[in-house]
Amino acid sequence: MTTTVPPDDRRVGGRHLARILGDWRGNDAAYAGLASRIRLLILDGRLPLHTRLPAERELAETLDVSRTTVAAAYERLRADGFLRSRRGAGTWTDLPAAGRPRGPAPWATLSPDDVIDLAHAAPSAPVEVLHQAADTAVAQLARYLPTHGYDPLGLTPLRAAIADRYTARGLPTTPEQILVTGGAQSAFALALGLLANPGDRVLVEHPTYPNALDAIARVGCRAVPVGFTGPGWDLDMLAATLRQAAPRLAYLVPDFHNPTGRCMDAEQRRELAELAQRTRTPLVIDETVAELGLDHRAPPPVAAHDAAGMVITTGSASKAFWGGLRIGWLRAPAAMVRRAAAVRATADLASPVFEQLATVELLRGMDETLTVRRATFQSQRDHLIGLVRSRLPGWRFDPPPGGLSLWVDLGAPISSAVAVAAERYGVQVSAGPRFGLDGAFEQYLRLPYTLPAPDLDAAIERLAAAAASVPAEATAAPPVRDLV
Repeated sequence: MTTTVPPDDRRVGGRHLARILGDWRGNDAAYAGLASRIRLLILDGRLPLHTRLPAERELAETLDVSRTTVAAAYERLRADGFLRSRRGAGTWTDLPAAGRPRGPAPWATLSPDDVIDLAHAAPSAPVEVLHQAADTAVAQLARYLPTHGYDPLGLTPLRAAIADRYTARGLPTTPEQILVTGGAQSAFALALGLLANPGDRVLVEHPTYPNALDAIARVGCRAVPVGFTGPGWDLDMLAATLRQAAPRLAYLVPDFHNPTGRCMDAEQRRELAELAQRTRTPLVIDETVAELGLDHRAPPPVAAHDAAGMVITTGSASKAFWGGLRIGWLRAPAAMVRRAAAVRATADLASPVFEQLATVELLRGMDETLTVRRATFQSQRDHLIGLVRSRLPGWRFDPPPGGLSLWVDLGAPISSAVAVAAERYGVQVSAGPRFGLDGAFEQYLRLPYTLPAPDLDAAIERLAAAAASVPAEATAAPPVRDLV
């Protein structure tokens, strides 16, 4: 099977592929075991699509097998649609046509009252705390009424409160380094507008936050994925991708990553910042759930290791407090903040004054609020873990140390089929391909634990019934793999 050369000439070397293959030998013929493991790496996103694989001879020497074994494995994968080759040019990862995405998920679809929403990993508001903040905001609003109310940088008290929060987390910050936005997504869109042009490449983790992928595509840029290998970030692959693809910037979620819940350790944060400085690649670090550590707190921000001004950090009040506030922010060098404000004014003049004032009060009492919120989310996480293990024992996951969701391996590429079936049982859930590129992660579902325990009980009961209803031919699973 042939194709033109993929536009992103991404390559993985024989040694790196051998490392992420792990122990691929089983009871089957060697070529079959090798083909199965490569297929699994493609399906779960650890081996990104359109990545050029090592030549047959190179991989054979690295794995200490015959070239015939590698050739047979590649041929099986080509026949199944997981590889495409061009004579004399190389072999690239791909997906069968049937495995490609069927279009964007209906994120904005309104649901009847009896439908349980597991599609959004977003909590309800802390009602009493929010009421108190709103009362204080009303009392303070009078001083702003004589003004025009437009401040593209954001209210000074809010910028100061956000800066103080960063400083307390180990990243000294001044109000001049803060721009208030309409949420973290708006902040990322601003960063894209400042740094990227149509046709540029943007490095992303794989899987990643789906709305970030949408934002990248909307401005005409192309996402370049780097998969996870093992429990942490694959900085070797990330560095190789920066060299080979030369992306204009990178978008990363090191703090209780969405959707996996992983948290980058302090040493990797330092290495990441140094890598950005060496390659002159700006980093946009999404800290939307940075303060929602359940088993442990996140290390100081990546920007704390940034001596060259290469790191832009985005944050939001949405997950710690409530998405309905629509208050986010961007932290960057002061000169970039001023440029961002000028760009922002062409599409969005300012954030609402009342919500900004309320957020000031929320930030002042954030430690007390988070103590309660973390305990609630931890209880709901543990409850959901117990439900999945008892009702869906074949589904596997690593319990996340923080964040708001489980990233569940279904054991077979049936995520979209389960999500469709779940709709019929009154549950909305996000299929794995929503978090990847070109149909990857068909083996995964994201399950948030942002609902109260009774709602989670009902949701998993319905989801188990939906999974059982998926036709047997849709659940033909590849061999069991090592858990990512």
